[in-house]
Amino acid sequence: KKLGCADYAAGTGYSLASYLKAYDPATWGKKAPSGGQEDARAAAAAKQKKNIVFRVPANTTIVGVPGTNAGIKGGSLQVQNVDNVIVRNLTFAATEDCFPQWDPTDGSSGEWNSNYDSVTLRGATHVWADHNTFTDAPFSDSAQKTYFGRKYQIHDGALDITNGSDLVTVERNQFTNHDKTMLIGSSDTDSTGKLRVSIHHNVWKGIVQRAPLARIGQIHLYNNFYDTATLNGYAAKYSLDSRAKAQVVAEHNAWQLPSGAKVAKLLSGDGTGSVAGGGNLVNGRVTDLVAAYNAASSKDLKTTVNWTPTLKAGLEKSAKNLPTSLGTTTGAGVLS
Repeated sequence: KKLGCADYAAGTGYSLASYLKAYDPATWGKKAPSGGQEDARAAAAAKQKKNIVFRVPANTTIVGVPGTNAGIKGGSLQVQNVDNVIVRNLTFAATEDCFPQWDPTDGSSGEWNSNYDSVTLRGATHVWADHNTFTDAPFSDSAQKTYFGRKYQIHDGALDITNGSDLVTVERNQFTNHDKTMLIGSSDTDSTGKLRVSIHHNVWKGIVQRAPLARIGQIHLYNNFYDTATLNGYAAKYSLDSRAKAQVVAEHNAWQLPSGAKVAKLLSGDGTGSVAGGGNLVNGRVTDLVAAYNAASSKDLKTTVNWTPTLKAGLEKSAKNLPTSLGTTTGAGVLS
């Protein structure tokens, strides 16, 4: 039987209308929700989690059979504290939290916070994510209503790499129609000496931010294509964020910017992260992304790193053809 949000809420006493009434900041204030409807929300969320979260054991390959449109809709793979996992040729769609929690203390205006990445790596080692497609479709953020002045957010990450995960390769995937796409490092105190990640030959299109957001680790970002035009309501905020002393080498990537978009907004940082590398193209021209960002920012990105990438599978020394070549060689369903 296909289950939906109403099935998970049944028997818990939860309803969104009652939740909104109970925790309206005008009457409840800025304190965290508790009792009553918050307990009911948590009970409904637990029922959903039991049904949609799939734990992946060590030494496991999950691969979609070519030609079958294989994928996981509405589910979340969790690769936690295990070694040697491959996730390949799958479409991850509609990974949604039926019961987001209101947090009035998140930022100056509060936020709706959701759970469930399409794929979550926590303390995972030797992981290869290859030829997958990640998308919010068919329910985009633009279709969600606004409550308490904030967008009702039902999506979390697409592929997050956290809690000391290490030796991860993200290759030839498509990330589309999503906001907070890839988080590397769960906090500014995640595991030093780990979070070593290679991200190459991926397409990022119609994503808002975190492509990726990197903390602490050593990240090699090469031969990726970023199309920053707004797609289905997803307007680009930035592509790469290097913070908490992250050591990023970004080389031979390509960006396509619409008219009027600023190169300086492709990067982000907190003043402690580094972005080295070169050969990056913006609208077909070699561009120093860090120089453009630093010229417009009060928190400069550093331009040197303390490591040198040695694993460079398929590295192309020119990004010129990436917008065309990656269109037919990335994502689920292109393998035969």
